[in-house]
Order: sequence, then C-alpha cells, then structure tokens
Amino acid sequence: MAKSPEEEHPIKAFGWAARDTSGVLSPFNFSRRATGEKDVQFKILYCGVCHTDLHFLKNEWGVTRYPVVPGHEIVGVVTEVGNKVDKFKIGDKIGVGCLVGSCQKCDNCANDLENYCPKQIQTYGQMYIDGTMTYGGYSDIMVVDEHFAVRWPENLPMEAAPLLCAGITTYSPLKYYGLDKSGLNIGVVGLGGLGHMAVKFAKAFGCNVTVISTSPSKEEEALKHLGADKFLLSNNPEHIQGAMNTLDGIIDTVSAVHPLLPYLGMLKPHGKHVIVGAIPQPLEMPVFPLILGRKTIAGSAMGGMKETQEMLDFAAKHSITPDVEVVAMDYVNTALERLVKSDVKYRFVLDMGKK
Repeated sequence: MAKSPEEEHPIKAFGWAARDTSGVLSPFNFSRRATGEKDVQFKILYCGVCHTDLHFLKNEWGVTRYPVVPGHEIVGVVTEVGNKVDKFKIGDKIGVGCLVGSCQKCDNCANDLENYCPKQIQTYGQMYIDGTMTYGGYSDIMVVDEHFAVRWPENLPMEAAPLLCAGITTYSPLKYYGLDKSGLNIGVVGLGGLGHMAVKFAKAFGCNVTVISTSPSKEEEALKHLGADKFLLSNNPEHIQGAMNTLDGIIDTVSAVHPLLPYLGMLKPHGKHVIVGAIPQPLEMPVFPLILGRKTIAGSAMGGMKETQEMLDFAAKHSITPDVEVVAMDYVNTALERLVKSDVKYRFVLDMGKK
C-alpha cells in the first residue's frame, strides 16, 4: 500500500497544495527525502509565483497530478549538506529553478542543456527517480541534488527569486540566438513577468529595445521605468507600419493566441522571432514572410544549470532584479486571483516568514 505524502520520507515538511482543478491552495503536510551524499537541504525563504503555477493548479495542460505544491523560483539558506557535496556549505544562499533532475547522460545534459533532456524532472508535479512526487517551493524546506541548485550571489536580493524562471527564460534566448549584441534592435512582445525581464536584460546587453503591447497604459511604464527606447501598440496599424523591417529580433512573451504576421513584418531580413510564452493553442504561421525574408520563428525554454548560474551572476553584476510584490504565504490564493487579472507589477513573491 502506497504511503501518504506525509509518511513517504523522513523529513517533515509543510506547504500549500491544491487538491483539485479549482486550483485553491490550502495547508498541506508532507515530507522530503533524507539528505543524500550529493544532496543539499535548505530552508526556503522566498518563492516566486509564476504563470505556470496557475496552469498546473487548474490542470490546464492536462498533466497535473494532485495534490500539487507549486513553485519553481525558490531561494533559501542551506541547513545541511551531503558528504560528497562540494558546491555548498551550511549557511550559503541557494536557488532552485524549474528542474530538480535529468538523466545526466544524453547529449543535452553533456552540453549543459539539462532543460532539453527528454528525461528532465520538473521541480513540482513529476515523479522523481525514487518514484515519489516532486513538490515545489510553496513550502518551508527542500532537499535537492546539488547539480540542480545555483549559488545565489551575495549582492542579489533574495526576493529576486523570479530570476530563476522569468529571468533565465528571457536571458537564454537573447544569448542563444545572438540577440545580445550592443546596438541591435530588439522587440519585446508583452510587458508582464517575462516581458519586463526581457527588457532589462536586452538593455543591459546594450540593445535598443522596443516594447510592443496591446495596452496603452503600459507606455509610461515601459519608457520611463524600464528604460525601453520605443513603445508600439500592436493593435495600431500606423505603429506597425512605421516599424516595418526595423527589428533584428523579437522576444515574444505573450501566452495567449495572437497573430504572428505583424511581428514578422517588423523583422529585418534574417530576423528571429523567438516565442517563450506557453500558448496552449496552435498559432497560424504565415509562410511567405519567412521565405521572402529568410526569417525565423523559434522557441526557447528556460536554461541549463550552467547558464542559469551565468544569468544570476550577470544580474548581480548589472543590478538587474525583477519588479516584485512580496506577500505572505497565506495571501497566495488572492495573489493567484490577481495574477489571472494581470494585477501585479510584475511578479508576486511569497515570503515564507512573513505573517
């Protein structure tokens, strides 16, 4: 007979879980595995609230297994290390993002691309190698293989936890697709949790940044607060026409169905349109703009462990942090309701010690 989540491991843990597709979270007692020889145990201090959490809580992608404890933007302090751990010591600041495991054998893993490993293990909602469910960062304690943890820079605020998802999800495509060169013209579609990080990283790389949005109210935020160079309304034909053939690349962060044709028109020949928003429905892809301009539509997901550490170190060096609203754990259901309405600039972060 299978053991209950509270009994399957020796370390007692407490978190907040959803039990059904309502997505409503409530207190949940469960357990974490004992600290193995390559494991790090840490106290969770902050955890970001990602739009992916919403999808999982409500089983919108059809893969959720309940109960689910979300959270994959996790920062804390090390409390115990295994006897073969060499990356961390007790008292170190530590971060865990979207992954807690991979095969460590395939070509992707060999090239520090664990995020593309076909046997990757997500931080929550998947079976771990021991056959038990992974539980995320909406909780008080965690145990993780040191390979899937990153060192948190001393000069980076710990509430900047969303760097571990929103940060790396936008940093990685800018780097991989060569959109990190000073002087390039980069478009950012959507100004939310992902979009505002894309703007910050692109500006730090020395790019000229154009924010493209459906919301006129975001113009001042984009230009004055985030430092974008231009702001365009995607539903304004004059704006679109004026930007034709001006962009070297686009980071598309929108997670709802939207037309690609206007954005492909904004790209210069050989330009790249990179989709990072998780859109559940198929998009219509116009072929002629791709062929006639040798343009690319591509995708990107998170980053490997080496690149995630590189991103954190870059963020610390350039003082790049997400704009967050820090809330107590028991506010989480209200935070999720507000997230559905985009009523946050730009990420909620749960403070595990805040009352």
